[in-house]
Amino acid sequence: MHMRRTARPARPLRAGGVLLAAAVLLISACSSGSSTTTAAATEAALTALPRATPSALSPYYQQKLNWRSCGVPGFECATMKAPLDYAKPGSGDVRLAVSRKKATGPGKRLGSLLVNPGGPGGSAVGYLQSHAGIGYPADVRARYDMVAVDPRGVARSEPVECLNGRAMDAFTQTDTTPDDGRETDQLVEAFKKFAEGCGEHSPELLRHVSTVEAARDMDILRAVLGDEKLNYVGASYGTFLGASYAGLYPDRVGRLVLDGALDPSLTARKLNEEQTAGFETAFQSFAKDCVRHSDCPLGDAGTSPDQVGRNLKAFFQQLDKEPIPAGDPDGRKVGEALATTGVIAAMYDETAWPQLRDALTSAMKKNDGAGLLALSDSYYERDADGQYANLMSANAAVNCLDLPAAFSGPDQVEQALPAFEKASPVFGEGLAWASLNCAYWPVKNTGEPHRIEAKGAAPILVVGTTRDPATPYPWAQSLASQLSSGTLLTYVGDGHTAYGRGSTCIDSTINRYLLQGTPPEKGKRCS
Repeated sequence: MHMRRTARPARPLRAGGVLLAAAVLLISACSSGSSTTTAAATEAALTALPRATPSALSPYYQQKLNWRSCGVPGFECATMKAPLDYAKPGSGDVRLAVSRKKATGPGKRLGSLLVNPGGPGGSAVGYLQSHAGIGYPADVRARYDMVAVDPRGVARSEPVECLNGRAMDAFTQTDTTPDDGRETDQLVEAFKKFAEGCGEHSPELLRHVSTVEAARDMDILRAVLGDEKLNYVGASYGTFLGASYAGLYPDRVGRLVLDGALDPSLTARKLNEEQTAGFETAFQSFAKDCVRHSDCPLGDAGTSPDQVGRNLKAFFQQLDKEPIPAGDPDGRKVGEALATTGVIAAMYDETAWPQLRDALTSAMKKNDGAGLLALSDSYYERDADGQYANLMSANAAVNCLDLPAAFSGPDQVEQALPAFEKASPVFGEGLAWASLNCAYWPVKNTGEPHRIEAKGAAPILVVGTTRDPATPYPWAQSLASQLSSGTLLTYVGDGHTAYGRGSTCIDSTINRYLLQGTPPEKGKRCS
């Protein structure tokens, strides 16, 4: 899926499959192609772990962190050890990067507040140091030590690596709307090459980067920080991580905010298909807004959103035949794949819509793809030197381990195309093919779709945005209903996630919960 991460500075999760690699993003896992959640999957629930810490894990729970300067004013950093394999704690460790910014006061300290921006694959440490640790409400930062750990396989925590920069450039430009058997074979080969790279560079780690293992790592961190309960704000994929923690350790749940929620009971195919519909919902909002502006290259005031979509699709098809220059020093041109990724990147946040209008105008009117390429590069976390963060690699690694692949081969994708194209005439075809990535993964999945109930947990706040492209609103409704103590807070609006995006109603409600432990009344809606 495309989920990726959360919050304005970090853009959220990925699920579907806009981009090749991104396809795995958020939730990209996938189910063997069944179009609905199976009854067995719906009935299965995450089982809580025993309350007593196994003796083999005691050394990890009793470790002392050696805090040091990070080189970022106000923040400290440390390295924490966790078992690579929780079933064999003595067989090796994984080293995890941790950072914190201590509570500033005034007021009584409430403990640690762990944050995660999503992905999977987004750097929580980077998010803490660039946003949460300085941008969260002052009242929250005054009372909590702000803390982050990069999950195993991500960023500073022994990152999964798959392809180098040049190979990633080729991968991200692969055509995800194959027109014939030759192009289908090229797409399959690209997925295989990506998967083989991951298996070659990270063979052991690749088997142990699941969400359940990352949630268990968070419990070790909770203990070494000296907290009896875990307080947490997770966005996008970070909601799956937080909900998994609650399911495993319901008695250790403190104040959990799950913003832009994922539904753990869905198969990978269903997740990708519903996320595809989410991007269509967001695009419809963009289309209505675009035609109100004189610089909209996709239509004028009388153009319907559906026609705007057809105009954009026609432009994509034109790029499929003849990519346009982008002034890129590495010689990349913007074809359909990069252009689609650039458009999808702007769907995460409505404040990016003016930038997208400008980028589309340059591309369609001036044959200049630089603006769309910049949007695509930001989505893939590609820097000016042609190097990529490990977001895409980690995203695939986690998603393909957490769920069975959405499709087993091209034939299943072709059978599913009508459903995906119905979900989104603009993005459906590309996102369906992008959902094929886990089919060729070098290690078998260890997770399955399941419900998370967390019976006995303290109140958990689930936040959903009605026109969220990456984590559709029904997912938040579903997770809140699964959690025995879940409360749903609704933001009526656009964009991915809601906290810190401009709604005083949302922010004050979440702040009250974090500071006082009081969830909102049932059915609360904000705009």
